[in-house]
Amino acid sequence: MKRVTLFCGHYGSGKTNIAINYTKSLIKRGLPVTIADLDVVNPYFRTKDSEAELIEAGAKVITMPFANSNVDLPSLPAEAYALVQDKIRYAVIDVGGDDRGALALGRYVPYILEENNYDMLCVVNFYRPLTTTPGEALEVLREVEAAAGLPFTGIVNNSNLGAETTREAIEASKDKAAALSKLAGIPVRFTSVRADLACGDEFPLDLQKKIFE
Repeated sequence: MKRVTLFCGHYGSGKTNIAINYTKSLIKRGLPVTIADLDVVNPYFRTKDSEAELIEAGAKVITMPFANSNVDLPSLPAEAYALVQDKIRYAVIDVGGDDRGALALGRYVPYILEENNYDMLCVVNFYRPLTTTPGEALEVLREVEAAAGLPFTGIVNNSNLGAETTREAIEASKDKAAALSKLAGIPVRFTSVRADLACGDEFPLDLQKKIFE
């Protein structure tokens, strides 16, 4: 587990949900965490939507000045430098979609590389347009790497169909994730799954909750 963890990927791949849940998992371990939303593109679910919940859990939250507004300016808050300067706290960074979003990382990359204590994870949903095959996902991955100036260190398989997701759909995505891993030369770090799908119907809901706490 590295001090800085960045979640990048295609638009709508689920980066924000992953980043929020990962932040909560670090807090449950008793670690001081700052989560930052560096997405300069506004249309999708934002970290700011869960800001109150994250603060209550114990995280520091850094969001874009105009998040959840009608203003779409590519400006980043000055406090975001704390992510690379405050080495006592763990940093979770939700990076914008595709190569355009990754450009916002540029000013922080020299500090991240100098510390060399980071994971940059590519979040992939093989049920989303433009990342339906390992080849398509690799193209997005390479574009993001080039824009960010930072190499990926792992893959997160977040393949899902929203409320229609089944265990079979998740199982079917594993081979594609493995193929992408081989093409990119980096490991699949984990597959994200809803608690009820991970446990299965044989686990009562109260037990599921205990397992995932």
